[in-house]
Amino acid sequence: MRVVLLSFVLLFFVQLSYGQKYSIIDNRAIKMHEEGDELVLRRQYNDAIEKYKASINREANFLESYVKWGRILLTMGRSEEALEVVQRGERRPAKPNDLIKGDFGWLKMHIYLSLGQFKEALSQYQEVDLILSDQFKNSMNYIETKEQMDFLNENLQKELVINKEKLPEPINQFTLQYFPVLTADSRKILFTKRDGTQDYQKEDIYVSYLADDDETWTMPAGISESINTNYNEGTCTISADGNILIYTSCDAPDSFGSCDLYIAYRVEGRWQRSTNMGKNVNSRSWESQPSLSADGRILFFSSNRRGGYGGNDIWYSVRNDDGSWAEAKNLGPTVNTPRDEVSPFIYFNNEILFFASNGHRGFGGMDLFVSRVEEGEFTEPENLGYPINDHQDQFSLFITAQRDYAYYTETSYAEGKVERSLLYRFKFPEEISLGEKLIVTQGKVLNSKTGEPIDAKLSLVSLANDSTLYQFRSDGKTGDFMMLYPDKSFSGLYVEKEGYLPKIYNVERDNLKDQEDLEISLTPIAPGEEFVFENIFFDFDKDELKPESMSSLKRLVDFLNTNFNVNIYIVGHTDNVGSTVYNESLSLRRAESVKRYLLENGIKEGRAIPVGKGDKEPIRPNDSADNRAMNRRITISIQENF
Repeated sequence: MRVVLLSFVLLFFVQLSYGQKYSIIDNRAIKMHEEGDELVLRRQYNDAIEKYKASINREANFLESYVKWGRILLTMGRSEEALEVVQRGERRPAKPNDLIKGDFGWLKMHIYLSLGQFKEALSQYQEVDLILSDQFKNSMNYIETKEQMDFLNENLQKELVINKEKLPEPINQFTLQYFPVLTADSRKILFTKRDGTQDYQKEDIYVSYLADDDETWTMPAGISESINTNYNEGTCTISADGNILIYTSCDAPDSFGSCDLYIAYRVEGRWQRSTNMGKNVNSRSWESQPSLSADGRILFFSSNRRGGYGGNDIWYSVRNDDGSWAEAKNLGPTVNTPRDEVSPFIYFNNEILFFASNGHRGFGGMDLFVSRVEEGEFTEPENLGYPINDHQDQFSLFITAQRDYAYYTETSYAEGKVERSLLYRFKFPEEISLGEKLIVTQGKVLNSKTGEPIDAKLSLVSLANDSTLYQFRSDGKTGDFMMLYPDKSFSGLYVEKEGYLPKIYNVERDNLKDQEDLEISLTPIAPGEEFVFENIFFDFDKDELKPESMSSLKRLVDFLNTNFNVNIYIVGHTDNVGSTVYNESLSLRRAESVKRYLLENGIKEGRAIPVGKGDKEPIRPNDSADNRAMNRRITISIQENF
């Protein structure tokens, strides 16, 4: 706990050296006091307390002994006792000079900080600041404390309204439960469970489900025998669709270091045996506390490996197209500090990172921070404010996709040692922006000929800059998929599977947002089969391809390169506005523009034949603007010589 570390430093925070000048003249009391000072240097705190008590028993007005006694109690994490000692000393009838008053006030201020009584600490600071010496105000101790007080004063004026609630049993039935994560529908919670605080009591991943009444949780149980073993498993993350699990396992036989990250996939409703994520992710050091992006493509985690900026840093790895993971990279000095950054959580939109740190300015202990992605870079972290953060350690934050609740771990301590950890939640405040609304699209991918489910790749792509925003997969057993993504305009959805014609959508025009039963049919490659080549754009009455067409064009090149024995027709269609002859000419010119792009990108002559059909084959009546827009299209059909 940071409070203990900070308090230990306080033992050496003195305005001026006392030397041999005390508020009393009793030599026997002074001797016992100085014997206590020697014991403090040897960190024999309990013995030192007895010496200070003895000096006070000898001379009740020995104010310096009250100060030293209070400092030790604060160092030991016994803040309430320390406050009692200080108040006892302040009640003595002796008349202290400004030096003693300053020591009492400075110590009392830090006690209030350790108790989370920030308003009282600010008031005490403002009072004692008037009598502190100029020499002390030039010290680093004073300067850092003043910055802390300025931070508190500013942030307490922006206090959030937070009502923290403990999750009901049977969730919180264990001594320790921590690091909660939920699936995107918020109906399944996973957490790390431990029966006690002793090292021999191992960790496991437990899961509970929200009942139909939306209020009670089922009895927690181990996630799977293929995941929970005789070793320690915990601090996990799960993809939005619940099919990819990454977790921490410590001291396993195939580990690279003390704790490594492992990955498991749920296939046909069952968790498969997990595997070590390999040397690109793991090292000989400690890796833990993973957070997987909603689409399962980017993994954030905490590690104390070499190459970082401090003790524990946040690192990340990107999943390659073949399913392997790229070499992990440090997130950089904007987020990471010379101290500790842990417990990353990447929100469902892939653009907001929450994490815990004691290296950025905070309220005490580990505070929760947020950093946002702007122009591809993480911004300067912002403290989430009070009372989300307080004097204790805050970590393991998880915010639901529905933006309603934030789940976290609250830990209680006894004399600086963990006593109990429980799972809590609170309504997430609207003052903290989570970006655009999240869109959910659910459905199935099926074989158009047989109706059988297909394990397909679904890619959501920004048509403005041809960047892949999200990638998901459908389940090979059921065909089910769930996509979760921010409400960004002008995007395309590409559904692909080797051996099948791709299915291409325009998310806005095809009304895919918030659908729960979208059925996507993929057609096996065969002569005569065709698909609508969506997201090919031309200006009105023009045949030049617009830049927004690049995403679909590149995928057509990939399709032909993968299926090297397939030849195609590129067929242009128009609506019925204009003469038939002109429409045929325009549709042919547009098809030829597509062919020209293919040739420029390595596709051999003869594999793509352009055809212009004008307005001869409408797929909608030309009786409205929307229907005419649907008729203006490019289709790709497979040649008979396949």
